[in-house]
Amino acid sequence: MRFVSFAAEGRISFGLAHSGGVFDLGRRLGAVIPDLKTYLEAKALGLAGTLPTPTVIDYAQGEFEYRPPIAHPDKVLCVGVNYVEHRTETGRPEIPYPTIFTRFADTLIGHGEPIRLPSLSTSLDYEGELAVVIGKAGHRVPKDKAMELVAGFACFNDASVRDWQRHASQFTPGKNFLDTGGFGPELVTPDEVSGLDARAIETKLNGQVVQSAKLGDMIFGIPAIIEYVTGFTQLLPGDVIATGTPGGVGERRKPPLWMKAGDSVEVAIEGVGKLVNPIEPEIV
Repeated sequence: MRFVSFAAEGRISFGLAHSGGVFDLGRRLGAVIPDLKTYLEAKALGLAGTLPTPTVIDYAQGEFEYRPPIAHPDKVLCVGVNYVEHRTETGRPEIPYPTIFTRFADTLIGHGEPIRLPSLSTSLDYEGELAVVIGKAGHRVPKDKAMELVAGFACFNDASVRDWQRHASQFTPGKNFLDTGGFGPELVTPDEVSGLDARAIETKLNGQVVQSAKLGDMIFGIPAIIEYVTGFTQLLPGDVIATGTPGGVGERRKPPLWMKAGDSVEVAIEGVGKLVNPIEPEIV
């Protein structure tokens, strides 16, 4: 299944991608399950029941606006320097554990929504990534059980304000400007995407390829990340893990390639989708 969170006719809802549009589950399931995160929570508890089968398009493309698949996750955890090419271009050494940092939920935007160029910086960089959305609670989960926690996958753009990221040793400031975390357009369930390691991930800036890799090029794969993360925290339904970006980031180019107002950035993952966001100035 391909879940969509969206806005239409002055309301926020969620549904299933269907025949070039969306089948509105929120309208049919009522106030008890108003959004995708609530659905995942109910499903984990065995309370969701069987979803209605899509039979019609409630909203065609152009009649709704995408929202982040999970609008208000309890946790957004990101993995840094998780592709060999990116580690090489940053000059970082090999390390035995994933580098984990956090994003705040209010940084997330959906497909088609603008990434905002902060007025405090011109060093806005792209980072195309695969996002993993958690579907059931887990703590101290071994690698061989880790994929049982996964509800689905989505494209992610961990757009980074590099000068603020480099103010100190911690990444947090540069990763948490409002409206910089592109996420979507859909949450694709695992049964729709087999053979993840062979799937291509590609980022384009204004139509030009700037990042290209296979998901199997990750240093720490999804099971290893989940095992490590659940070693120190409990993952919950709706939590999001952004799994890291390939090489080719703008900061490491000569000269640096920064995103600017008027640009368009696209993250495409084979079998998962294509996330497109324009770059617009911050509203102050």
